[in-house]
Amino acid sequence: MTTKGSSRLAWTGALLGLLIAMVVFAPASWLAGAIAWGTGDKVQLVNTRGTVWRGQGDLLLTGGAGSRAESALPQGLRWRLNPTWSERRPAMVLALETPCCAAQPMRITVLPALKATTLRVAAFSSQWPAVLLAGLGTPWNTLRPEGQLALESKGLTVRIIQGRLQLEGGLQVDALDMTSRLSTLRPLGSYRVLLDATPDGDSALLRLTTLDGGLQLQGNGQWVGSRLRFQGFAQAAPGRETALENLLNIIGRRDGPRSILAVG
Repeated sequence: MTTKGSSRLAWTGALLGLLIAMVVFAPASWLAGAIAWGTGDKVQLVNTRGTVWRGQGDLLLTGGAGSRAESALPQGLRWRLNPTWSERRPAMVLALETPCCAAQPMRITVLPALKATTLRVAAFSSQWPAVLLAGLGTPWNTLRPEGQLALESKGLTVRIIQGRLQLEGGLQVDALDMTSRLSTLRPLGSYRVLLDATPDGDSALLRLTTLDGGLQLQGNGQWVGSRLRFQGFAQAAPGRETALENLLNIIGRRDGPRSILAVG
């Protein structure tokens, strides 16, 4: 082999080694940047340590760029990202550990493709502090909810096809012993939100019911693509009208004793 050929081979090996090192040791801050960009700064990963493949950091929810609203997940989160093979194609398995809120890691299989990306979330249950919602800005930072959000799913699949969402499976969220700084009634009550995908996956049906409490909530909605449309109402249980008057005036359009709730 000539000196010129040896030199070229050495440079090729060095560049290949550099590329492999960049992939293997990619800093966790790269992942943080991707999350911030993909969510419009509404979800941020800060104080990151480790690599894209194995690391930890603090999770912030915000109202987006320019918003002053912000809330942090207690105790942060840890993650592991491993390559795998699923459905006859390369995939990634993401394990998310949230010490504050779940006994077991949440497992998400990511199947990337040119025209669509599929996220398969394995069955899980977890419990989150409701005050996190205040970080998302209006109207949550006004309501300042407190309580616990118990999430449970037997499995959920999300397909992103040219910016449009398709869902398979369901999700149950129980909002337990909720309070708000806008009312002296504590707690306001406990509530259940059910999200169930339609058979064709093009939409998901949403139902809100009251489990117990002085503030009665009820409604139905539909998630189509990336848009939510919801219609419902809130009203005070007998004897709770005075304590809830201010809250009912703020959360929706008044219609007699009811406050009409509408999204989309």
